[in-house]
Amino acid sequence: MSIISKDITKAIDILTNEDVVAIPTETVYGLAGNIYSEKAIRKIFSVKQRPLFNPLIAHVASIESAEALAAEFPEKARKLAEAFWPGSLTLLLKKKATVPDLITAGKDTVAVRIPNHPVTLELLKNLPFPLAAPSANPFGSISPTTAQHVENYFKDAIAMVLEGGPCQNGIESTIVGFEDNKPVIYRLGSISIEEIIEVIGDVTLKNKKEVAPNAPGMLSRHYAPNTKLYLVDDVADFIKEHPTKKIGVIRFSNGLTAPNVTHLEILSESGNLKEAAAKLYTTLHQLDTLYLDMIVAEKFPDTGLGTSINDRLERATKRK
Repeated sequence: MSIISKDITKAIDILTNEDVVAIPTETVYGLAGNIYSEKAIRKIFSVKQRPLFNPLIAHVASIESAEALAAEFPEKARKLAEAFWPGSLTLLLKKKATVPDLITAGKDTVAVRIPNHPVTLELLKNLPFPLAAPSANPFGSISPTTAQHVENYFKDAIAMVLEGGPCQNGIESTIVGFEDNKPVIYRLGSISIEEIIEVIGDVTLKNKKEVAPNAPGMLSRHYAPNTKLYLVDDVADFIKEHPTKKIGVIRFSNGLTAPNVTHLEILSESGNLKEAAAKLYTTLHQLDTLYLDMIVAEKFPDTGLGTSINDRLERATKRK
């Protein structure tokens, strides 16, 4: 029996009873629980097989709710919130003592955002607590952008997936924090570096940290299919070196003719990086079911969301 449902009242009951529900956002589906329930949060870590040193993002319905979690709200953080909330921006802020250490991995900062999805905004407005909601996938696997992706991963290990349709943006939120009051991007995401700079000026990029990461998405291996993935400058040259392999290819906007390409996915024939980002994870899920020997992705233009897409593909190529 499917665990996918559109019943928000049922989701509220499950979350109120300290259990977890997968929820839709405009970025990816999240595995959600009450941030103040140790039982719910520990279940999130357990179901995802996520290490406890990796902090979670608190999802709220309003700036006032975010302020209730943050001890400080710098001026540049407020400008970003006004520009991008509800939306694919997560702010990393000094936390109040009331925020449980379990969701912050013991750090003195809390990651918080207002998601831009009507179903989850309605859910949050009807709950008396914020929701911690990392991506609803086993740790390190491809993030889910449909309810079916979540059900395929977890079956009945969770009570419910709240149906919200395909995720519009398709990659995770951009995470911005502050060091000595200066803005730092800890995770590239659905809002480009250029868009952040346009609002608050120069930022520093610190998006890789293996030990005690400041924010989610900083580990080198993440977002990975089971099929081995390669990120290359030139797909045509690379596949010539593997003439006997069954190969799936991901390209930005141009086609490709080669005898050993079993499946070709073009993410945006019109060359639209936002469209390409929205299709990225769905494409990886699809290719991962085709019993290919390898998936080969060609690097995207290193500008705007192309930088974020390349970041995801680089992490997906890493092997333990």
